[in-house]
Amino acid sequence: MRGPHNIIRLIRTGATLERTGAMKVVLDAFDAGPLLRITFRTLVWPFQWLGYKGDVNVPPAPRALTALGPAYIKFGQILSTRPDVVGDELAVQLRVLQDKLPPFSMREAKAEIQRELGFPFDHLFSSFSEPVAAASIAQVHKAHLADTGEAVAVKILRPGIEKAFRKDIDAFYFAARAIELLSPASRRLRPMEVITHFEGVVMGELDLRLESSAAAEFAANTETDEGFQVPKIRWHLSSRRVMTLDWAEGTNIGLNDALDIAGHDRRALATRVLELFLNHALRDGYFHGDMHQGNLKVAANGDIIAYDFGIMGRIDEYTRRVYAEILFGFIRKDYYRVAEVHFEAGYVPADRDVDEFARALRAVGEPIFGMDASRISMARLLSYLFEVTERFGMETRTELILLQRTMVVVEGVARSLDPHMNIWQVAQPVVEDYIKQSIGPKALLRDLAKTARVLARFGPQLPRLTEAALIRLNNPAPEPKSQRRIARLSWMALGGALVGGGVWISNLI
Repeated sequence: MRGPHNIIRLIRTGATLERTGAMKVVLDAFDAGPLLRITFRTLVWPFQWLGYKGDVNVPPAPRALTALGPAYIKFGQILSTRPDVVGDELAVQLRVLQDKLPPFSMREAKAEIQRELGFPFDHLFSSFSEPVAAASIAQVHKAHLADTGEAVAVKILRPGIEKAFRKDIDAFYFAARAIELLSPASRRLRPMEVITHFEGVVMGELDLRLESSAAAEFAANTETDEGFQVPKIRWHLSSRRVMTLDWAEGTNIGLNDALDIAGHDRRALATRVLELFLNHALRDGYFHGDMHQGNLKVAANGDIIAYDFGIMGRIDEYTRRVYAEILFGFIRKDYYRVAEVHFEAGYVPADRDVDEFARALRAVGEPIFGMDASRISMARLLSYLFEVTERFGMETRTELILLQRTMVVVEGVARSLDPHMNIWQVAQPVVEDYIKQSIGPKALLRDLAKTARVLARFGPQLPRLTEAALIRLNNPAPEPKSQRRIARLSWMALGGALVGGGVWISNLI
């Protein structure tokens, strides 16, 4: 229930941060001023006895987030990829949240497999290791198939994880309502819709059948990508709470020393990570939405291996073109065109001044070019962007939250490999190639061909729909809604028949 009782959950959140010592760590990481520090400590200190104690052997921040539950752990995973925002020390501490959380027992894991797959455990696997990774939602074991001896990874959801997430999400909904009530200016950010989007993503991650399907689609899209691998799904050994896929042998992409010892070029890996993400988002419109270090390995041959496909993002073709034009405009320093695209797409209200918006965008973009990533403060940049969007009345687009979040995470991964990488230089050839393919004469012909194919589908219904249209012309009296719809479709069908001959265009492209 999304009621006032969630106040206790939110108070406990602050109390846990205070009790574990994480409150000071977080305030230090974000360079909070004296007034903010005093306010937080004054509000939270009397209630610290309500906070969870957590594991005293773990550093304060991961100790607090782990104690608070899976939704908070997800938040910590994102921050772990942003040393420029939270500092190197805190980022390193938070990385344990990616795949080094306390596991559940082998007995529970084997019982879950047998219950989900419907066969005796020993008939399925000849060996089954202790957990090799334990994250916020599931843990992974290395096993060998009983019939072939092949090595596989078996992912199993944590017991009771669905209930735990719902409890946290309910508290988040209450917090979002409170923020909208107490801060009207925040409503443009649509906090309630943001939490609704987050809930949808998480609920999808709690059904491993959907993850298996996502992995198969992602593998099909990327099978020709050089230097990239997606493990194969073993469908007969997968279900709602268990997923089995080929074992991926490699070095965690977050272990720089291990990568150096193995002889991998970290600068090349940083470039490839960013290029792969941009290709998947722009070219395919389907991308890995959780590309932190815990979900990426580097194979012995240098290939990047991705796994954990519980969060995937999808972008429609129109939105991909809009974002490509925005990126391309920034790369070319054409801030006026970037501003125009925002207005054309409806991202900025039409009553605002395009010249003023372009000038504000220049103030954001100019400091980036000609500088390496280590000299750019992403925290200050994001702060200024927030001020700009607030001043021009831009609203949060909830369908793009995952894309924006993933871009932040991927940049963080790339920068951990090569702190001096310039993301704009890396992005330029990928964006330019997409622009050439999607915006221009060839793209226009493809769009016309698609339109012709869609309209031509009405051809078989042309006689009936045309007759209905003629009857409507001769009978101007009001008609039921269903008949008016048929009449509109009839004119579409007539147009489809006339344009249908244009389908041959698609064979020329």
